[in-house]
Amino acid sequence: MSPPRIAVEIVYALPDRQVLRRILLPDGSTVEDAIRVSGLRAAFPEIDPTRVGIYGKPVPVTTILRDRERVEIYRPLRADPKDVRRRRAAKKSAKE
Repeated sequence: MSPPRIAVEIVYALPDRQVLRRILLPDGSTVEDAIRVSGLRAAFPEIDPTRVGIYGKPVPVTTILRDRERVEIYRPLRADPKDVRRRRAAKKSAKE
């Protein structure tokens, strides 16, 4: 009898598209295992495998996965959200 397996999704969002892979893993697998099995590191070498989360919540790569979880690989932000808000506010007050 084969060991129990879990199904997970691995997602990596690029500026112009999202890459989603559905994979099966042995029960007890980690986020790191899922990233390795997904093949996304080979397809996108710029990925930082330590910037990950499950359903929007950052987690360490050693986190044990549960069935049907969604692993998200995060890209660095292009701009600091605080700076973007400041510029938008400055633009708005300059118009008034």
